[in-house]
Amino acid sequence: MAIVKVHNKTRNITYVYESISYWDKELKQPHSRRKLIGRLDPATGDVVPTGKRGRSDTVAVTPTHSDTDYKALCEQALAIIAQKDALIAELRNQLTVSESDNRSCRRLMKKACDILMDTAFGKERING
Repeated sequence: MAIVKVHNKTRNITYVYESISYWDKELKQPHSRRKLIGRLDPATGDVVPTGKRGRSDTVAVTPTHSDTDYKALCEQALAIIAQKDALIAELRNQLTVSESDNRSCRRLMKKACDILMDTAFGKERING
């Protein structure tokens, strides 16, 4: 009996199996049987049981419509949306300021390049 870890690349999950090897007399070659134990928790490295055998006896309680306070959820969502709208407006203002600074820097760089090009070719430049 051996413990085998198999990584599923598409789901990025590592499954843990119990592998039992045996000799097949008819085919005259070794074979193995695997039983799924569970999946490997990437944070802790522990094996989390899956399947019918691994399920816990406690049943998860799902909230019913009477348990959910939709008014409070709606108000909470609206508050989050208002915060995000304020952040978006602030970032847009910062963007316009940055774009205007960028334009002025480009203008100054172009003037500096023109002056350097004129002096490189021996032309005198009139102030202005």
